[in-house]
Amino acid sequence: MASFEMNDLKKIGLGLTGFGVFFTFLGVIFVFDKGLIAMGNILFLAGVTLTIGIQPAIQFFTKRRNFKGTISFGLGFLLVVFGWPIFGLLLESYGFLVLFSGFWPTLAVFLQRIPILGWLLQHPYIRSLLDRYRGRRVPV
Repeated sequence: MASFEMNDLKKIGLGLTGFGVFFTFLGVIFVFDKGLIAMGNILFLAGVTLTIGIQPAIQFFTKRRNFKGTISFGLGFLLVVFGWPIFGLLLESYGFLVLFSGFWPTLAVFLQRIPILGWLLQHPYIRSLLDRYRGRRVPV
């Protein structure tokens, strides 16, 4: 079985990831409701784990170069649970950027293929920013 094949677990994982982002968004909209944000975090992590697999997820989060992002995300989650949702989300956002920064080149190529958005991304200033990160590899 190829790793890019879309099986049922990956479909469920993508759904959980989407619901996690949605619940986190709702938590921010509803004045940083810690219950919704915590539920969004749990769904997001479960979704990522199901999408890429349990063993690859463990390897990804425990890589030495990802420790800073993993610890930041985890401490941010704990801050949300203990009643500090604004500071927790800030720390989680930093951890998310550190963990998933290797995916930005792939995302940039995808976004450039969307008709109207691709046209906007072709402007010289934005294109120079995207080209700066394009040569890096995806970390998983």
